[in-house]
Amino acid sequence: MSAHPTAPQPPHSRASEGEQRPSVPSFASTRPGNPTVLRAGFGALAALALVAVVLRAPVTATGPLLHRIRDDLGLAGAAIGVLTALPVLCLGVFAFVGPVLARRYDEARVVLGSLLVLAAGAVVRLLPGAGALFAGTVLVGAAIGLANVLLPSLIHSRFAGAAAGVTVFYSACLTLGGAGGSAVAAPLAEATGSSWRVPLALVALPVTLAAIAAWLPSARRAGPAAAAGGTDRARLWRDRTAWYVTAFFAAQALLAYVVFGWLPTMCQDRGISEAHSGLILSLTSLVGVLGAAVLPAVYRRLPDQRGPAVAVALLSGTGLAGVVLVPAPGGVWLAAGVLGLGQGAGFAVALSLIGLRTADGAQTSALSSMAQGIGFLLATVGPLGTGLLHEASAGWAVPLSALLVVCVVQVAAGLAAGRTRRVLDV
Repeated sequence: MSAHPTAPQPPHSRASEGEQRPSVPSFASTRPGNPTVLRAGFGALAALALVAVVLRAPVTATGPLLHRIRDDLGLAGAAIGVLTALPVLCLGVFAFVGPVLARRYDEARVVLGSLLVLAAGAVVRLLPGAGALFAGTVLVGAAIGLANVLLPSLIHSRFAGAAAGVTVFYSACLTLGGAGGSAVAAPLAEATGSSWRVPLALVALPVTLAAIAAWLPSARRAGPAAAAGGTDRARLWRDRTAWYVTAFFAAQALLAYVVFGWLPTMCQDRGISEAHSGLILSLTSLVGVLGAAVLPAVYRRLPDQRGPAVAVALLSGTGLAGVVLVPAPGGVWLAAGVLGLGQGAGFAVALSLIGLRTADGAQTSALSSMAQGIGFLLATVGPLGTGLLHEASAGWAVPLSALLVVCVVQVAAGLAAGRTRRVLDV
């Protein structure tokens, strides 16, 4: 695929002289081919940042509070494992639903609807009882799954000529949101005197409401829903490159949601305090922003993405091994930094592969649905399996061994997905 460069593509042809700049920047108004897309898109970028932040914080905030949730509700280890796996399962299921809804209602409007569902889920988690917690978690996961799968396509189509840079910006904001959720959850519990319900709501609701307000211009200016078709989805599912990208995404997502759900517990089992364990999870996310930020410079100097794909898998494996095996607490903090570098850069690689292996917005939407849908469904095994292995073995050695096998799979998938070939190329 040497004819397809991996660097960001040049902008499309200049729009006509009479084309008017939209008075309110929005994703719906930044159409491909509009040369003012970056100048007129600051409002859209701000809205994208707020949405990205809230797509991680409600999930990562749960990890530091698992001990409180377990003790308050009397949940067994298996139930806690299900709780950590539910968001990932919903991400997979609703990754297939998102494109179907977008073809009927437009992507920007579906993203707005997902934010409203997310706010409702945050409120439901405030209600008493384990049932409300699990139901609210399903709503939160469903909302995130819908937005997750549509935003890469929106970025590809609405920011033509700058999609690679905006994707890095988007992944960095996702990572920052994850860092914030894990960092503030335990301190909020202490400050409010609430075991876990109020902290979970405070992490999710204010930012979600702000994101809804910021996204409204995009939803109001959304054009007619895209016509069905544009990509042979059945053929895509037979394409090897699509499956390589999906396998890499699945391995990355599995490792990420194990870290989100279980890293604080790993740290607490090593004698680190609840508050500090949340900060360690936050550290992995913050360092991950650095990993994602350097990718554009790395990509420009390499013929393909095989090197970065392998590097992030090795960093993740090294970091996970360090968290479990090196002396605590100092060694754990250092290992968490290495883990965060691999996780943050790995997520950015996984997202960028979806765009780099497709030729247009329709292909991006189709591959995003396939990679995220199958990837997150497979990733569900991670948090649930980690909890079950931890409970059965009464330690972290066995779960660590399983996670290192996933890192090996990620290396193999990265070597294949990183080659410069687009999906559906003949």
